[in-house]
Amino acid sequence: MLHTFHATRGMVTSPHHLASQSGLDVLKKGGTALEAVIATAATLSAVYPHMTGLGGDAFWLIAYPDGRTCVIEACGAAATNATLALYKEAGHSTMPWRGGLAANSMAGTVSGWQKALQQSAALKPNLPLQDLLQDAIYYAEQGYAVSDSEATLLREKQAELAHNPAFMAAYAGKEALVAHAEIRRNPALGRTLRHLATDGLESFYTGTVAKALAADLAATGSPLTLQDFATYSATLTQPLQTDTKGCTLYNTPPPTQGVASLAILKLFDTLYAPHAESFAHVHGLVEATKQAFLYRNAHVGDPAFMTECAQSFLNNTKRITQLADSIDMQKALPWSAPSQQGDTTWMGAIDASGVAVSMIQSLYFEFGSGVFLPQTGVIWQNRGSSFQLAETGWNVLKPGRKPFHTLNPALARFPDGRTMVYGTMGARANPRRRQRSSHAMRAMAPPYNKQLQPRVGC
Repeated sequence: MLHTFHATRGMVTSPHHLASQSGLDVLKKGGTALEAVIATAATLSAVYPHMTGLGGDAFWLIAYPDGRTCVIEACGAAATNATLALYKEAGHSTMPWRGGLAANSMAGTVSGWQKALQQSAALKPNLPLQDLLQDAIYYAEQGYAVSDSEATLLREKQAELAHNPAFMAAYAGKEALVAHAEIRRNPALGRTLRHLATDGLESFYTGTVAKALAADLAATGSPLTLQDFATYSATLTQPLQTDTKGCTLYNTPPPTQGVASLAILKLFDTLYAPHAESFAHVHGLVEATKQAFLYRNAHVGDPAFMTECAQSFLNNTKRITQLADSIDMQKALPWSAPSQQGDTTWMGAIDASGVAVSMIQSLYFEFGSGVFLPQTGVIWQNRGSSFQLAETGWNVLKPGRKPFHTLNPALARFPDGRTMVYGTMGARANPRRRQRSSHAMRAMAPPYNKQLQPRVGC
């Protein structure tokens, strides 16, 4: 049976209990929500390696009790050597999903941790980095019980992952793949985390860790080089926001699909179907989702290449009304877009001072590109596999271009002063799953009530 839990000194949530406990321990030591999320994310990298890790990307949405909000954009761009010619010469007409050529974009996760520590230090003195990484180091070196989802996905994806002997050596036993509840260790990852705790997180990009990562990536045929590492840094930016019935919603800007998450609720407000679970309510949500996705698919990507501002789109009441008016409330719009692979990890924390963090960290596909880097124990993401191999068009491959991101952590502020962080796992489906949480909070109902109800989507 599900319950609503209450606390006075803060809360942490994540998809794995060990990671949530790591974050909670940081709050108990007096750490900030930002520090708690770093600890949570680090432990997830050790105990939930099929979904997240140091070789992935992340987006942070942060709310402060004084009303400020900000976003940490910790996503990497395509390698300098990731050219269309490289893939054509390798015989690819479409981007590969696994292997070295799929490991073609820089990982932003660790730089995001560094940026979060800078934000935390402005609030109060930081806890030692060793304290934030100690649980992750322990589980990497001493072992953890493999989750059912990791074991299941390892079996399902074995054929796709067998190309990398280093991966199979790390994730397979002597006779079979690592099974559910079996103890698995990643001593190389433990050493990497120890280096970061001692030398600083910047070592991932400019130190001994960076050199090891670049060397192992080169051995797999990845176009990433040490220069790509040295020139990368996560950035601080402002979130998208929109007012809806009962609250102000926040989400991450492009290259994420955060604008689609907000547009769904904006369109649905315009339709106004107040009776929950009625035909008009469900149909309206589905059709609003389709319209938001059509906008996303046509316009959203690296903002440096976009022709329209996402916030301006959300602020354009006339255009939102026109899109809502185009929805037939008696007939469904045909939807032929294929379903997409990929998954994520969402985590959230709020501390006693009221600092709130909504964060998503991901490798994109399960086990990312399937490239396991033996010197560091890091699995590299395949976010750049979403690029199109074409000269022109949406999300086409270009060196230095950021790929389109499904990641979009969410946050809401209410007129009475409450703040809610929320999110889901689930790639491109994130926005349509997210509307369940949005309507629960606006109806002032316990969030789990909505999560137990049937899902809707396209």
